Amino acid sequence: MKLLGIGSRIDHPEHGKGVITNVSSRHYWVTFIEGGLETIDLDTEFEVIEAAEDEVDTVSYFDVERSLVSILQKWGDTHEKVALADKWKGGNLILEPGDDLANKEMPIDTFFHKIVMVRDRLRVMEQKINSSKNLDDQEKVDLQQYITRIYGSLTSFNVLFKNKSDQFVGERSK
Repeated sequence: MKLLGIGSRIDHPEHGKGVITNVSSRHYWVTFIEGGLETIDLDTEFEVIEAAEDEVDTVSYFDVERSLVSILQKWGDTHEKVALADKWKGGNLILEPGDDLANKEMPIDTFFHKIVMVRDRLRVMEQKINSSKNLDDQEKVDLQQYITRIYGSLTSFNVLFKNKSDQFVGERSK
């Protein structure tokens, strides 16, 4: 039995026409025109419309997607889902000036999202500093200390975070 490659077109007696989108050690993953994605055993009887050769070792769409998501999370300006503490959900932040001017009110969710964005951008900055080829080790350490102090200045906002692991951490006393 010759193994078909990704991109091979087949006609299955039960599922109809489809294209092989992945190959595992025991199955073909086939996207059928009528029925969508199905897995069929390698020894299943079907007609080969067009065989793609040397395509078995290619990376599946799932693997590419998983790798891309991992890269974007590590290096991108994106942030993970961070939970607001339950007691603040649906609440408002009210800034009351000392004189007779009007109060400024905004949903805590909006304010919290901005705090999380600041935290995530600091993390990206840390990564860029650590991976920089233009900075020597001492300059990297100096910049890291500034970022640690910034985190320390932001610890007042930790009350908003549901999970302790998401909170800001500054310099720890020895």
